[in-house]
Amino acid sequence: MALTDDNRERHPRVPLPQWLKTTLLTLGSISVTLLGLLFITFIIGRVMPIDPVLAIVGERASQETYDAVFLQLGLDKPLLVQFLYYLWDVLHLDFGTSLLNARPVSEDIARVFPATMELATLGILIGVVLGVPLGVLAAVRKGSWIDQIARVLALVGYSMPIFWLGLMGLLVFYGILGWVGGPGRVGIFYVDVVPSVTGMILIDAALDGNWDVFKDAFSHIILPASLLGYYSLAYISRMTRSFMLEQLSAEYITTARVKGMSEWNVVWKHAFKNIRVQLITVIALSYAGLLEGSVLTEIIFSWPGIGSYITTALLSADMNAVLGGTVVVGLIFILLNIFSDLLYKVFDPRAK
Repeated sequence: MALTDDNRERHPRVPLPQWLKTTLLTLGSISVTLLGLLFITFIIGRVMPIDPVLAIVGERASQETYDAVFLQLGLDKPLLVQFLYYLWDVLHLDFGTSLLNARPVSEDIARVFPATMELATLGILIGVVLGVPLGVLAAVRKGSWIDQIARVLALVGYSMPIFWLGLMGLLVFYGILGWVGGPGRVGIFYVDVVPSVTGMILIDAALDGNWDVFKDAFSHIILPASLLGYYSLAYISRMTRSFMLEQLSAEYITTARVKGMSEWNVVWKHAFKNIRVQLITVIALSYAGLLEGSVLTEIIFSWPGIGSYITTALLSADMNAVLGGTVVVGLIFILLNIFSDLLYKVFDPRAK
């Protein structure tokens, strides 16, 4: 029965708090994005010209064995039902079993992902610590030799293939100069010396107090991390320069200088303060790119991360591992975008 005007006056609608609306919208956006990601990976697994049953039983298996595995995988059911089963398994962190080693894919990802995270984190730290000041300095000294060097570094970082830089880095710094360790995370004498707590060898070695392993691991990670750091530095410094040039040409900066404010305060307390929100997005996307885009670097340096794991699985037609790694990478992008939105509210008062 419809409410009368009197009933509406007696029972007025209570508006939802703004924070609740924001939370519900965020959760809805995350759910739709994640559902779309899972749907895409599911379709990819079905359209790939690879028979999952043959990948399990082999080409010499009997027809009875083939049919039994076919039914066990649920491939006889409609696609919608298969997708619901797939969705249920993923929500329970069940990506199936790897065809290469017969281990659960979730266990493999938990083992290899910390290596990629350690490498990408050190790389983004290098990119941010060097790229942001370089971009600010290039904007402040526009047209100077510093600006020209920054632009050349960014151009080279964008155009130079990272696999070529990796090979040249190994040849020069490892093969000729001997300044860094070779491929792998640690030398052969330090494998499995420290207990794995976080999966990140530098942190685990520090927690164990084994500084010999720490030094050896650092000598192995510094070159690939520096290459990834340079790749992110090129992007971060270029975007920082662009953001700063826009702010430095604004009227409030001219007013601050006319009032006699020091150049340091003008640049860092006014102009740079207003680009922090934009930089958050740039850094977050760059970090996500390093987490999922370090495939060539991991292959060149024999780094046992998720990039090399997905590549090996793809070359071996291990679709469970490929799809599981793809879902994890997509989830990383989603989580980093959420983290960026949270930081917006910290650095931008207008978002509060």
